[in-house]
Amino acid sequence: MAILSSSNPPTKPQALLFDLDGTLMDTAPDFFPTVNTLRKEYDLPPLADDLIRQQVSNGGRALTRLALDMPQVVGNIAGDELFESKRQRLLDLYVEHIASNSDLFPGMTELLEACQKKSLPWGIVTNKPRLYTEILLERLAKRLPILTQCAVVVCPDDVERTKPFPDPLYLAADIIEISAKDCWYLGDHIRDIEAGKAANMFTIATLYGYIEPHDKPEDWKADMMVNTVEEITQLINGKAY
Repeated sequence: MAILSSSNPPTKPQALLFDLDGTLMDTAPDFFPTVNTLRKEYDLPPLADDLIRQQVSNGGRALTRLALDMPQVVGNIAGDELFESKRQRLLDLYVEHIASNSDLFPGMTELLEACQKKSLPWGIVTNKPRLYTEILLERLAKRLPILTQCAVVVCPDDVERTKPFPDPLYLAADIIEISAKDCWYLGDHIRDIEAGKAANMFTIATLYGYIEPHDKPEDWKADMMVNTVEEITQLINGKAY
């Protein structure tokens, strides 16, 4: 059951905006062979799928560190040319696997179809670079035609400041010509909730996503937490939470 965390119940949304990895789609399976192929190149044993899954929302640098048994660091620290070459190798391997095993989360097709029936636009606001986002969406659209209904895709390439800043969310709202306060933003990471709240959107933490063991979603201060996509569908269909 969806858990309302804020004191104010949600008003009817004019648009839904989704984080990509871990919220709209389960893209982690594409990273299992990606990470373990890189590990094999360094004579390292393969990692368990669940361990890789937990790092997907943290991006390429976190996955590179995981792949090469390097300690994780806070934030994106660039400038180390040797590390960046290793990260680029991971990304090159990822291109080979993009969309091979990714899929919408269970119930997501029904949610997007409900949005379509209600003429409720939906879009994607992600920290995934546009190159990889477009390859993923283009390949998946061949077997998931509902993805062609996406009204807007905002990537870090499109703004100076990415999530947790609200800039990409404001841009998405501007493109679809709907006030940010009338949008819901859904994400599986604290940066998603911070960005959504900064943009004055109603925020939903998707607990079915890539939640790390040390994460405490209840401390993210999202307006609502959901365990399944079906709970979101119920909300937009006007059913009580």
